[in-house]
Amino acid sequence: MEHEFIPKWKSQLKKGSLPFIVMLFLSKEELYGYELIERMKDLVDIQIAEGTLYPLLNRLKTEDLLNSKWVEQDTGLPRKYYFLTDKGKLVLDEMKLHWVELSSGLNKIQ
Repeated sequence: MEHEFIPKWKSQLKKGSLPFIVMLFLSKEELYGYELIERMKDLVDIQIAEGTLYPLLNRLKTEDLLNSKWVEQDTGLPRKYYFLTDKGKLVLDEMKLHWVELSSGLNKIQ
């Protein structure tokens, strides 16, 4: 039985990790929004709504960590693909180091 505190804690953990997760995905390849949502759901088992993702992508663009480009499709509407900027790659490297340090510290106390 899950204590009532756990869902709130999980939500906050997810919210705090989303920029890191999004940037990790975009460090591997350029993705458009819906594709990013699907990859997160499949690989990380995180459900994220478009209403959460797009404001996050815009904030990361404002911080000059991401950029985007429109790509024409053979059929249908053009898609906006997101990718890391050079600054985004440097920031992601720092985030990875901090994640490893945090994980290592948590593993010591388990």
